[in-house]
Amino acid sequence: MTEASVDRASPPASLRKWREEIGRFALPLTIVAMFLFFGITTEHFREFGNIVALVHAMSPLTVIASGLALVMISGKLDISVGSNAFLSSTIGTILMVRYGVHPIVACAAVLAVGALLGAVNGFVVVVMGVNPLIATLGAMIAFRGAALQLTAARTIDLADNVRAYGDMSVAGVPVQILVALAIVAIVHLVHTSTPFGRHLTAIGNGVDLAGRLGLPVRRLTFFSFVLCGILASVGGLMSTLQIGSVTAYMGIGLEFNAVGVVVVGGVSLFGGRGSILRAVLLGALAFETIRNGLNHLAANPYAYRLVGGAVIFVAMYADALKPSWNVRR
Repeated sequence: MTEASVDRASPPASLRKWREEIGRFALPLTIVAMFLFFGITTEHFREFGNIVALVHAMSPLTVIASGLALVMISGKLDISVGSNAFLSSTIGTILMVRYGVHPIVACAAVLAVGALLGAVNGFVVVVMGVNPLIATLGAMIAFRGAALQLTAARTIDLADNVRAYGDMSVAGVPVQILVALAIVAIVHLVHTSTPFGRHLTAIGNGVDLAGRLGLPVRRLTFFSFVLCGILASVGGLMSTLQIGSVTAYMGIGLEFNAVGVVVVGGVSLFGGRGSILRAVLLGALAFETIRNGLNHLAANPYAYRLVGGAVIFVAMYADALKPSWNVRR
């Protein structure tokens, strides 16, 4: 390729900078615009209580998306997180309701199940060499089937004293919001300030190159799936406490919402790029603002899926067109 053809293929520096600035501020400005729109067109959206409820409702998705973001930064994908949340929470709920297990022990079991399910995904992807999309698609179906078998597709209600944990608050702020923020902050620090996180980014930028640099690619990838499984189970536990029960509909579509949150927030679907703190918080806020605002507009319940799907499509299309992706490929 000649120097002239390279110059024609590469956009000017000013254009690249302009694109970067648009990409940096587009999502925050969009969220502000949505808040203004729903605040003007509805009566109660802008009330403080509704804003707190909005952030509270997005807490489980925020936690699940933070774990998924680690996997996606490494260039992999896990679409079984919704079924993981369902199955792990189902086992914990059954232990408490049917066998009288103490809630703390049941919560530990939920985390252990989440880690085990994540390890299963990691084993299939890393050791067996199955494509992550195919592997986790099969896991999504299998995990949900196991949970439905355990519950006989019936609702299992939590005891009143356990439900109270889901309503705990500090100075009027639900504890789940504080927990979600703490988890996202910790995952962000793991990504940016530890060798594990930096190595995942390196893997996402090129598995072969990471291997030539001496990174333990297989082990790092495996543990990213385990962490993703643990955080999926935490999100499932938080969702169960919010609802007060485990239902057959729990987690349906959650995996696609989590992928949408991460990609809309700026983490590349192809790996190697993105900030977890920014992506997860802004992405989850965008999706929950749409859902909450449409509810206040008394829109058709299916409108959220339509709008959410359109947002995901636009974000993924924009991600595929980013110059950095083109250069890396």
